[in-house]
Formats: sequence, structure tokens, C-alpha cells
Amino acid sequence: MLIWYGSYIILLPAVILGLYAQAKVSSAFGKWSRVASSRNMTGAQAAAYLLKAAGITNVPVEVSQGWLSDNYNPRDRVLRLSPDVYGTNSLAAIGVAAHETGHAIQHAQGYAFMGLRTMMAPAAQSSNLWLTLFVIGFLFHSPTMQNIGIIFFSGTVLFMMFTLPVEIDASRRAVKMVESTGLLTAEEVPAVKEVLTAAALTYVAAALMAILQLARLLLLRSRD
Repeated sequence: MLIWYGSYIILLPAVILGLYAQAKVSSAFGKWSRVASSRNMTGAQAAAYLLKAAGITNVPVEVSQGWLSDNYNPRDRVLRLSPDVYGTNSLAAIGVAAHETGHAIQHAQGYAFMGLRTMMAPAAQSSNLWLTLFVIGFLFHSPTMQNIGIIFFSGTVLFMMFTLPVEIDASRRAVKMVESTGLLTAEEVPAVKEVLTAAALTYVAAALMAILQLARLLLLRSRD
């Protein structure tokens, strides 16, 4: 089992980047959550405003539970914002709300990578299954079981690779929207960029983790 535990070092770069990204998110969100937007809109109001500006009238904005649990669900066409975003008028809340609105606009416009990510979501949800299969194969020296586990995990890797451009594009749309609609002033836009750049880094870290984990599995498979 020495090689099993020793192989975790492969993941170290992704772990370091992930910790750094989380620190950046906490710092940026904490910093700009204390600064109110000049238009005094809450995150929920900003999302509704941007959806209307984009001509989207069939996406409700609801409150979710949990810190930064904000998301847009393309299956039920609902935009959900965490309490810290939904009901506050900070620049951080506006940035997060605009980002999730970007996802709704992606869906409405048929953005290809969002469709691919949605299609791959079931594979990503089988994360425990790939691990179980691979561990059984590793312990009992079964190349077939290990290969099946690797194939299942490859679906997770693809999901993460499709997620990255979806998230980056949503942030790009968010910045463009708050500028073009006049939702924020030119002096306020950099704050949104800082929050969304930090958030994007977490997705980069997650994608790197998935790639390195796949490399680790292939290494363990070759050494068994």
C-alpha cells in the first residue's frame, strides 16, 4: 500500500492551488460584501433586472440555503441565490448574482459547453462508484476493475473540463452586463471583476485536481 499513499503527492499542486483559491474567494467576497452598490439593489433585484434586460421572463429568482450556494439549474430553469447574496446590496452580491444570471443567459442562447456539461453531470455524480471500483481492483490486483474505475472517473474529468469554460464565460457575461446595463458604475466594476476572478480560480483548481487524479490512477494502474 506504500505506492497508494505515496501517489498522493501527485495531487499536491492542485491542493495548494485550491487552498489559495478558497482564500482568495473568502478575501474578495468579504472585502466587497461590506461595500454597498450605488444603486442600492439587492442580489435578487440585480438578477431580476439583468434577466429582464436579456429578455428572459421565465426564470424565477429564489433564495437557497448555505454560504455561496448560488446556482442556476438548467433542468428546472430556476436561479437560486444564497442568503448573503439574495438579500444584500453589496458589490460582492451583485457580482455573484450577475454571474448566475450569465448561466441563465447561456442556457437561453444554447451555449454549447453548458449543454455538454449538463449531459456529463450524471457521470460526475458517480464519483463514489469509480473510487469503489478502482480500490477493489487495486486491492485484488484486477486490471479490469481498475480500468472500469478509470473509465468512470474519466467522465468526471470531462465534466470538469466542460465546467471551466462555462464558468469563465458566465463571469465574462456578468462583467459585460453590469457595464452595458448601467447596473454598476465604472468605479464599481473592478470589484465585481475581483470577486469573479477569485471564484474562477476555484474552478481552475478543481479541473487541475481532476486531471492530476486521473494521472494518479493511471500511475497506480501501471505499477500494479
